[in-house]
Amino acid sequence: MTPERALTELRHGLEVALWVGGPLLLTVLVVGVLVGVLQAATQVNEPTIPFVAKAAALTAALFALGGLLLTYLVEYMVNLFHRIPHLIG
Repeated sequence: MTPERALTELRHGLEVALWVGGPLLLTVLVVGVLVGVLQAATQVNEPTIPFVAKAAALTAALFALGGLLLTYLVEYMVNLFHRIPHLIG
């Protein structure tokens, strides 16, 4: 395997990680900012509120996008396994 091919495969793997983790992390980020602004406006400094809100948002996002993200990940893995003989030889 050439270094260029290895870097290409690494780039594809990082892209898949970004596509799978990105929507979930973005959901948690948005909920965290909204809860932080709400807590700052109401001056309620309870540390469990952001945790529960982020956990609930992450669970909802996984229910909504889990099938799509899993399908994307499985397609990438199947394609990678099919390319292994070409990568080695």
